[in-house]
Amino acid sequence: MLIALASILFLEAAALAATTLWFLSRVFLEKADSLGGAVVILIIVALVTVWVTVTAIYTLRGRPWVRGAIFTWQILQIAVAAGAFQGFYAQPSIGYALLFPAVLAALLLFAPSVLKATTRAE
Repeated sequence: MLIALASILFLEAAALAATTLWFLSRVFLEKADSLGGAVVILIIVALVTVWVTVTAIYTLRGRPWVRGAIFTWQILQIAVAAGAFQGFYAQPSIGYALLFPAVLAALLLFAPSVLKATTRAE
């Protein structure tokens, strides 16, 4: 179960890396309404990519702190997915692509074998 959870995180990190590269290309190829805003979003996405990658690596090492990081990321991802389902520019396919791995990772996070693997013996 721990390997499945880490695999989901690595897939999410790969998707975030692709998104970072896409944002980077947009900064140079399109004229942004606010160059500063575009750069800030690019930096945030890049930092989140690093955060999820590091969390995935340390998940395989069974570190206890990853549970909080994973749960926080999945909640944020579910919030973004909910936004993708609604509004004028709704993209349900993106919403489902974000929602399914987030729910699966959150469920795996509370699996007894994952809890055991990421709990330190006192």
